[in-house]
Amino acid sequence: MKKLSNIASNVVASSTLAVDSLAKEMRAAGKDVIGFGAGEPDFDTPEHIKQIGIHAIETGRTKYTPAAGMMELRRAIADRLQADMGVHYEPTQIVVASGAKHNVYLTLRALINSGDEVIIPAPYWVTYLEAVKMAGGTPVVVSAGEEQDFKITPQQLQAAVTDNTKLFLLNNPSNPTGMVYSEAELRELCDVCVEHDLYIMADEIYYHLVYDGIFTSVAALGERVKERTILVNGVSKSYAMTGWRIGYTASSPEIAKVMTNYVSHSTSSPATMSQIAAIEALSGPQGSVFEMKEAFEERRDYMCKRINAMDGVSCLVPQGAFYVMMNLTGLLGKTLGGREITDGDSFAMVFLDTAQVAVVPCSGFGTPNFVRLSYASSIENIKAGMDRLETFLKGATTL
Repeated sequence: MKKLSNIASNVVASSTLAVDSLAKEMRAAGKDVIGFGAGEPDFDTPEHIKQIGIHAIETGRTKYTPAAGMMELRRAIADRLQADMGVHYEPTQIVVASGAKHNVYLTLRALINSGDEVIIPAPYWVTYLEAVKMAGGTPVVVSAGEEQDFKITPQQLQAAVTDNTKLFLLNNPSNPTGMVYSEAELRELCDVCVEHDLYIMADEIYYHLVYDGIFTSVAALGERVKERTILVNGVSKSYAMTGWRIGYTASSPEIAKVMTNYVSHSTSSPATMSQIAAIEALSGPQGSVFEMKEAFEERRDYMCKRINAMDGVSCLVPQGAFYVMMNLTGLLGKTLGGREITDGDSFAMVFLDTAQVAVVPCSGFGTPNFVRLSYASSIENIKAGMDRLETFLKGATTL
């Protein structure tokens, strides 16, 4: 048999989905598992959105659409970007795909040639590193520790730029850290990108979920920044529509055309009934967005307060998204459940086995001595999970 693709063979499975899958297997076996793993809201899709999707199916609106998405949806996206972020795009500059993750991949395919370098701040969402490799590019990781709020500096970005650098990838608000770059911080980073003629992929999927401070879109920082920026967004997080698989980009007409060609030869177009539901999500009542945000903020405050009151672990209070990065430095070298804690991976496995709580090890995010907890779960589950964590940590012993 001939060898498989070298690129494909080097792609690693998502650690987020792996932990979530294992937790679901344990639940199926009858175990009482509390999941803080997957990054999706626990809320149901709002009823008015669901009904529009159902009506689309019942009335036969299930045929192919243009590759880049229905013009009505692209117009609704452009209107939402204008209303929420103050940035103007023509509907033809919008490319709709099967989830924001698909849009990340399309962006990389549109921009990256073999040997091109992509600068990725760490901690990073696990897919970024693998998607760059899938596109034939070279990821260049720039790490920001907890002492700098997990945010890289313009000096760090400047030092990472080489003649091969093509793209700076920025997730704001961040998964997994939940931290948010201020307008001033963004301007300094973008100045470096403009100086070196770099593209910017700005993944702003969590922009509605900012609890402290004000969100600023990269594309709102002036025309020189906007013209080299590809905004990535979608309806999954803000509207609890993860399974509907609708994401989108906003970019220059040239880039949008290339991405559209990729869609036409891969998925043909996103699901029609999902597109119609997304029109309602973006154009209809927005009350559910703010209700979810309030609930997430309450959960964030409770989870962080509990974690920071426990021995051996700690966390920064995230400013956005719905994740907490729990620092395990105080547990390293100790034993829990009869096993030595050497990093986030060992902690996550013994915590799941012993206390039946699923968290995501942050080795897949470039930060091995942390685990990520999602508070996109009911307050009841969070309270129960924190009780289990507290009990679990009391069993820590020194080797």
